[in-house]
Amino acid sequence: MNAAPARPSPEALLRQAAQEGRGRLKIFLGAAPGVGKTYEMLSDGASRRRDGVDVVIGVVETHGRFETEALVRGHEVIPRRPVRYEGRTLEEMDVDAVIARHPRLVLVDELAHTNAPGSRHPKRYQDVEELLAAGIDVYSTINIQHVESLNDVVASFTRVRVRETVPDSILEAAEIEVVDIPPDELIDRLKAGKVYLPQEATRALSHFFSKSNLSALRELALRRAAQAVDAQMLDHVRALGVGGTWAGGERIVVAVSELPGADSLIRATKRIADAQRAPWTAVYIETARAQTLSAADQRRIAETLDLAAQLGGAVASVPATSVLTGLKTFAAEARATQLVVGKSSRSRWFELRHGSVVDRLVRETPGIAVHVMPMPQPVGGRVSGPLWSQLAGDWGRPAGYGWSAAMVAGVTAAGSALFHILDLGNVALLYLLPVMVAASLFGLRTGLFAGIASSLAYNFFFLPPTGTLTIANPENIVSVLVLLGVAIATSQLTARVRAQADLAAASARTNAALAGFLRALTPLNDPVALARAICDEVGRLFGLQTVILVADGGSLVVQAANAIDYRLDTIEMAAAQWAFDTATPAGRGSGTLTASDWLFQPLRAGERTVAVLGLSRASGGDPIRPDQLQLLKGLIDQSALVLERLRLEMEMRDVDAVRERDRLRAALLSSVSHDLRTPLTSVMAAAAALRGGATPDLIDTIESEAGRLNRFVGNLLDMARVEAGALRLKLEPVDLTDAVAGAAHDTRSALAGHPVQLDVPPDLPLVRVDPQLLHHILINLFDNAGRYADAGTPIIIRGRHRHAVLTLQIIDQGPGLPQGQERDVFDTFHRLEGSDRAAGGTGLGLAIVKAFAEAMGMTVEAGNREGGGGAAFSLQFPSGLLVRDTGEDVA
Repeated sequence: MNAAPARPSPEALLRQAAQEGRGRLKIFLGAAPGVGKTYEMLSDGASRRRDGVDVVIGVVETHGRFETEALVRGHEVIPRRPVRYEGRTLEEMDVDAVIARHPRLVLVDELAHTNAPGSRHPKRYQDVEELLAAGIDVYSTINIQHVESLNDVVASFTRVRVRETVPDSILEAAEIEVVDIPPDELIDRLKAGKVYLPQEATRALSHFFSKSNLSALRELALRRAAQAVDAQMLDHVRALGVGGTWAGGERIVVAVSELPGADSLIRATKRIADAQRAPWTAVYIETARAQTLSAADQRRIAETLDLAAQLGGAVASVPATSVLTGLKTFAAEARATQLVVGKSSRSRWFELRHGSVVDRLVRETPGIAVHVMPMPQPVGGRVSGPLWSQLAGDWGRPAGYGWSAAMVAGVTAAGSALFHILDLGNVALLYLLPVMVAASLFGLRTGLFAGIASSLAYNFFFLPPTGTLTIANPENIVSVLVLLGVAIATSQLTARVRAQADLAAASARTNAALAGFLRALTPLNDPVALARAICDEVGRLFGLQTVILVADGGSLVVQAANAIDYRLDTIEMAAAQWAFDTATPAGRGSGTLTASDWLFQPLRAGERTVAVLGLSRASGGDPIRPDQLQLLKGLIDQSALVLERLRLEMEMRDVDAVRERDRLRAALLSSVSHDLRTPLTSVMAAAAALRGGATPDLIDTIESEAGRLNRFVGNLLDMARVEAGALRLKLEPVDLTDAVAGAAHDTRSALAGHPVQLDVPPDLPLVRVDPQLLHHILINLFDNAGRYADAGTPIIIRGRHRHAVLTLQIIDQGPGLPQGQERDVFDTFHRLEGSDRAAGGTGLGLAIVKAFAEAMGMTVEAGNREGGGGAAFSLQFPSGLLVRDTGEDVA
């Protein structure tokens, strides 16, 4: 029993692997304020710093205590980040500054603190999670009343409910050091003014800081730390595959069955666990016999497991070949120290035939304390239902006995035909065939029937005197007995293998259903499509009508359903709202609002309910059979995780969009401040010169610079339209020859000094585009070519129609594009580094070209001119944008 599993736990190894590269968290846990958590954290940090560890303070609250302030002065303190809120300036830990500094260890006080509105994370423990993810170790402090699962317990005797809490999962992944002092000493510290100001201390002594409250808080802190240490110890030994119970703390397992009174076992176990403050698990061992249980028995099992979950215990359903084997295996894997079982009243004859599971557990589990509790005997025996159902459930199907008799008759006929060439021993071996087949196909009792029938047939037809059941030769009695014994043993072995195969097949079907379900959901990234897929898959697996409801403006709305004829009345919507608000099932088959025709199951991810799944059977009755509950719970957990993953992805996309808009806004301001200043300066200088009667050339300068300024503003407005998604296309046939000529005319000042070589054949097909957007594209490309081309060099505009694709190229003779930056030139605000010619542009022109081209279904590429010495930009119009002379699209 005490032998450990032969291999490490894969789940434990995965949890350890997930911690690789992350920082380690150490929490200084106290029963109440004033026990010295911050002082102990700073002292430990100072010790680590003396050992050569890079230690900084992220945030520490000294509350004016001189001893604490003295310890702070020895550390490097990261300046806090000011946050403006309602006319005040608040200071919070600067997470970005800590990550940029990247120390080995950072000290963060008051883990449960709520950050000021406007901070990146609403809670400080989320800041700590980000630091841990960055590979930085963290020391932090917390009081026991701030632990989420203990919040109600603390409020029940202190009459104070704290609003700042930390999830238990944070403590479970951390190393915990309890900072503890006796209640009397803490009260003395409070009276001496070392915790609160004198007037506040007097009020605290009569309320929160009473000796009884402090004693209870102290016990809670010590027990919660012990539970965390026990859980971490178990995870470690499971990862190593080390055997033994490792009873550092009590761990209780209760075995439930279909018998009436199993709920009393759950309540008794709850009382034992509460008295010892120990975790407990209710387990049902699912053997082959579970397939023959009545619907009432299966419902009783499901209700018992639900009761265990409601009382705070874990639940498990474990397939096994026998109850004893399953219990021993589960208790060993759970490292249980106590086992609670029920003993029902059985007849002596029953125990002689089947043995006592309780007695064997006591004998074979010496390392576990076994609590045996009496179970009530059902009135009139535990068998219920029609006699035929009883016989069918206990003794197998009548068809199995018929087939077994037929197989025995067939073997008898074959033996009679071959009797002249076979001796009696070989004929006896033939009768093992129907025994094995019957036991394999129809179960143990049918196999035993085949064994007895085979023995009788062998005696009647082959042992002299034939035709009677009399055996003349005593030696043949041994043959008959051996045949019967072998038949019985073979039946038992074959039936056991069949039971194991049935359990394995059921487990494989469940795993396959879960894997297929997750595989169907994973690729979806649309909330409505995901909800519809969940409804379709759950409905298909269970043969039910299904709906998914989500919160919208304070009420629930149907997001998806697997049928259009579903109906949700007032009672159904009330049950769905209850399931969403309380995170517990409601409706038919549950304990709440049972008048509803639908059963509603909450889909929870972490601490929040993301949706509600409704289930209904068109023919009436409970939607889910008890034996389907485990599969349904697995599907619900997967659905909730996938929905939560999609929600987080959408939030991250929104965050990325906000960040990109902020980046563009900052770059836009920079562009406006620098690039609009040059043409404005020229215009102002020319205007001043005109006032003094200067030459007419200044008019050209004003016109040129004003046009340039107009293009800058136009580019800014166009980019704003692109970013806002406000482009509205007006597609119509356009002649590229006219479009190129018009754009060249509007950019004649930018192209001045560069001969323009038009190589655009007049017979090119028309293109279906937005004329205004195409004009903007060409203007930006021509302006870019005019600025970067060497003085006096020509600019070539070439059009070609080949392989159903029309290509328009703008080629200049200038410095060309740096190697590897052919795609980067289309990025917003990108400029060629070190080029004095880039100073005349905003860095928006080519980004607008790409955005407009892609909006119309075109592609744009950048490269260098063949042979070097210039850049070449290509606009490609696919066949879908080409128009025949008749106005029809080119095929």
